[in-house]
Amino acid sequence: MFKTITKAALASSLLISLGAGASANEKLQEMQGDAAQWVMPTGDYFNQRYSTLDKINKENVGDMVPAWGFSTGVLRGHEGNPLVVGDTMFVHTPFPNIVYALDAKNDGEIKWKYEPKQDPNVIPVMCCDTVNRGVAYAPAAGEGGKDLVILHQADTTVVALDAETGEQAWSVQNGDPSKGETGTAAPMVFKDKVLIGISGGEFGVRGSVTAYNLSDGSQAWRAYSTGPDDEMLFDPENTMELGKPVGADSSLNSWEGDQWQIGGGTTWGWYAYDPELNLIYYGTGNPSTWNPAQRPGDNKWSMAIMARDADTGMAKWVYQMTPHDEWDYDGVNEMILADIDVGGTPTKALVHFDRNGFAYTLNRETGELLVAKKYDPAVNWATEVVMDPNSDQYGRPQVVAEYSTEQGGEDTNTTGICPAALGTKDQQPAAFSPKTNLFYVPTNHVCMDYEPFRVAYTAGQPYVGATLSMYPAPDSHGGMGNFIAWDAGKGEIVWSLPEQFSVWSGALATAGDVVFYGTLEGYLKAIDAETGEELYKFKTPSGIIGNVMTYENDGKQYVGILSGIGGWAGIGLAAGLTDPTAGLGAVGGYAALSKYTALGGALTVFTVPDQTASNSGEPATPAAADAAAPAANN
Repeated sequence: MFKTITKAALASSLLISLGAGASANEKLQEMQGDAAQWVMPTGDYFNQRYSTLDKINKENVGDMVPAWGFSTGVLRGHEGNPLVVGDTMFVHTPFPNIVYALDAKNDGEIKWKYEPKQDPNVIPVMCCDTVNRGVAYAPAAGEGGKDLVILHQADTTVVALDAETGEQAWSVQNGDPSKGETGTAAPMVFKDKVLIGISGGEFGVRGSVTAYNLSDGSQAWRAYSTGPDDEMLFDPENTMELGKPVGADSSLNSWEGDQWQIGGGTTWGWYAYDPELNLIYYGTGNPSTWNPAQRPGDNKWSMAIMARDADTGMAKWVYQMTPHDEWDYDGVNEMILADIDVGGTPTKALVHFDRNGFAYTLNRETGELLVAKKYDPAVNWATEVVMDPNSDQYGRPQVVAEYSTEQGGEDTNTTGICPAALGTKDQQPAAFSPKTNLFYVPTNHVCMDYEPFRVAYTAGQPYVGATLSMYPAPDSHGGMGNFIAWDAGKGEIVWSLPEQFSVWSGALATAGDVVFYGTLEGYLKAIDAETGEELYKFKTPSGIIGNVMTYENDGKQYVGILSGIGGWAGIGLAAGLTDPTAGLGAVGGYAALSKYTALGGALTVFTVPDQTASNSGEPATPAAADAAAPAANN
């Protein structure tokens, strides 16, 4: 059977593919294979959020207790997760985007603190709370160089900090908040560059990703999501869509007039990198405005997966999940790279759980569409994604007229649409275990009513044009979320755990046969990776919208999570909103949250007092884990 990639195997393949001295950040690619550290926001370049550590395992996780905690001093939504490099933990906050360096050996003693001075006027142009999804780490690129921590601030300033002292090494402005451009996504360091996206789709921002040189912050390349081919870094003959060249002016031909200039397609999610293919992967967000009648056409390349050459930014392939979006189903969710079996064929896959409720499996080298299936049975806005390459509908979702907000018309309330605008999953990242070959997915089980209306564009002002209300999926378990295990080769749910509220926390899978996630009420939960049985839960100081991570120090494994209610689901609590339609409909949908949690901003670090390696059969050391990587079993 086909061997799946573990974190350690990935690190080994990275070094082979790069060659000696080929990258200024060869050290980072080596470090990601060291399970004692957590050196990237998503754990590794493949976004698998999997750790080979197994000293906390399904046999002893029931004995887990808090080891230490840390208050961030900020009372808004805490998305993302800390990094651990050596004995130092780097913790970030929402606006004002404070960065702390904590001593992981000494219960989080503060080594240094960086607090940027930002204009608070950026807060009103942040769509869905003042969140930030984390910092990136870049090792020194040669003798005399400095290890860096990269922060993308709310005001779009990109700052490189000396990892040892917190002093600023360089800064560069990535966007213009006066136009509604903001920064919320975690950067990704690759080779000798750092990738930065942009937020602001609800303000008519034109999306882009930008690669900056780590040496001095100078711009290496920028690729827009919409517009002329040269500005999108598209080659009409060699950029492919489902096996065919996109052709000239593929974006311009899908917009009316110059609407592409305020067309959205922002890039505030997660980024992946395959060094062997030298490709970067990410998704683009909603087209602006939310009123589909105002922007005829497919609105390319919003709602799309992009695969780009890491050196030049040129697009190799692209795939649009939701042409002419009518529901705000942003395509920014993470791309998870995994070598899995698809239909009996070993495949270099890209797996993406889209806001629109479909889970996609593609060949990450060619962009071939292999699987597109609903990962929540409540999804009703489309019947299917056409998989016949000979059909003129190939790759397109088949929209149900009853749930089409455009066919319903302006100033008409289209009801019962599933999922709601926040999607079957938003940015909260899933995890993949090469031991089980399953993907562990935090989901929203939420539907909506959606009434579009005509809106005029004014720079720096909301450009939404829709009123929403949200509620639990009807005729179901009554809750607003599920945590599921997914077989991406078959497109099937293996098991599903109902939750009272959406699961807005990123998952973590480990070699100890445990999967971790957090809940909006504030519980950190540990479950059996095979069966979904709950093994442990602990209620943290505030609701969890952060992502679980793990590391090792002095031979002991720890699990860390940020809690602090907020984000889109918790915007009512975070911003003190009470109008049910506020927060783009989320305030009313999640009003009951106030009975279970309150504002906070805290890091909680857990451990098991008496740890032994798991009996699972996979060694805890990265090198041994590489040698023992299991074959695909489904």
